[in-house]
Amino acid sequence: MLLWFVIGYWVISVAIGLIASLKVHNTGDFAIAGRHLPFYMVVATVFATWFGSETVLGISATFLDENLRGIVADPFGSSLCLILVGLFFAAPLYKMKLLTIGDFYKKRYGRVVEVLTTLAIVVSYLGWVGAQITALGLVFSIVSNGQISEMAGMWIGSLTILIYTFFGGMWAVAVTDLIQMVIIVAGMLYIGAEVSGMAGGVGAVIEHAQASGKFEFWPSADLASIIAFIAAAVTMMLGSIPQQDVFQRVQSAKTIQYAKWGSVLGGSLYFIFAFVPMFLAYSATLIDPDMVAAHMGDGGDRQLILPQLVLTHAPLFAQVMFFGALLSAIKSCASATLLAPSVSFTENILRPMLPKMKDKQLLKLMRLVTLVFTVVVTLYAINSDLSIFAMVENAYQITLVSAFIPLAFGIYWKRATNQGALFSVIGGFTSWVLCLAFAPEDALIPPQLAGLMVSFVGMIAGSLMPQFTPHRHEVHDELRAGHHGHESLQ
Repeated sequence: MLLWFVIGYWVISVAIGLIASLKVHNTGDFAIAGRHLPFYMVVATVFATWFGSETVLGISATFLDENLRGIVADPFGSSLCLILVGLFFAAPLYKMKLLTIGDFYKKRYGRVVEVLTTLAIVVSYLGWVGAQITALGLVFSIVSNGQISEMAGMWIGSLTILIYTFFGGMWAVAVTDLIQMVIIVAGMLYIGAEVSGMAGGVGAVIEHAQASGKFEFWPSADLASIIAFIAAAVTMMLGSIPQQDVFQRVQSAKTIQYAKWGSVLGGSLYFIFAFVPMFLAYSATLIDPDMVAAHMGDGGDRQLILPQLVLTHAPLFAQVMFFGALLSAIKSCASATLLAPSVSFTENILRPMLPKMKDKQLLKLMRLVTLVFTVVVTLYAINSDLSIFAMVENAYQITLVSAFIPLAFGIYWKRATNQGALFSVIGGFTSWVLCLAFAPEDALIPPQLAGLMVSFVGMIAGSLMPQFTPHRHEVHDELRAGHHGHESLQ
């Protein structure tokens, strides 16, 4: 019964996405839904895109193992990312009327920086999309009782999501995200009520977790722990700001106010509901401690604790609600993260090589790139041995060290130049790679934090030094003209 529900839900959701594809007539519709999304759809697509497999399976498993301090990157850092985007980045970017985040780097710093940052952004999506594909394989294997292998589940999931993303683009993603947000919220709240009843009530679970030290958040009072804590927090809080999926939701809104406050509200809702899977996972330690111990031990898979709890202890309707919410979370996140890098690569890497290409031809190329990226990321997921949480957390390191500083300074510092951006991108990326390759694992400064600091210094030094590349400050003036009430870094 559960497997047939999954199949039926999958078919219906794909059909809805295909119906939404009827709104796609050009690249603007495909990439940013023609900038027509109402406020409630902006909120829904922000929330549903970020509430993915790592939220349900990854964060909950990490919480059981490392307490609250282990999840500072997500949901704490990721929620703050969306709130910061709404407060400080949405308005100036929306005013520019761009198709991709890469277009900002091109207009502010020129073609070279556009290419470098776009490549970094596209590569970063391998980890995030890979995590969703991995989770799809896991879910299909679980609900079929092993009749569908994890590898087969990955291919089934990725190719069916591709169908409506390929045809419907951002319109299909936004419409399905709205439906999936409703299912996620309803499913999580329902299964939360069911599980809390088995565990003796919400209060009993929280008291037990507090007594076990699960609410320990701040790091130990030693320098290494504090630096590691900061590095984990900024990886997603800042590293996911210069991302195409975040940019698309800002640009897809009907007005600037929708763009700003849709991101803020969506991020706030994400933070609140991310605690539900953690509550469910900890409840499992009270309901079935032997099962939890088996999965937490050597050779076990912590990501299976929550699905196994539901399968073995919850009635069928509760199972349907849980896996419906889980599939909705994965689908909404996967479709958005398949679309974002495909649009960026087409617009910022391929299109300048084909200047005479018409809009309809560009739309076909975007769809073709979406197909290719789907195949590539599925192969990556199949061959990766990282956990879902680690895949997502690691994905943002490359954009943190190479794309965040040029974006923030490009908006807020008039003296940021093409040369400064080049020093920032190349210096941040190179230092990060060198640290990954040669620094010891227990180094005081984590690679991503070292890369961020070098990127910062590169921007300042490169912008204040004598300039060897041309630069127009008028671009910054255009940005500031569309930005209201924020202080400059200058």
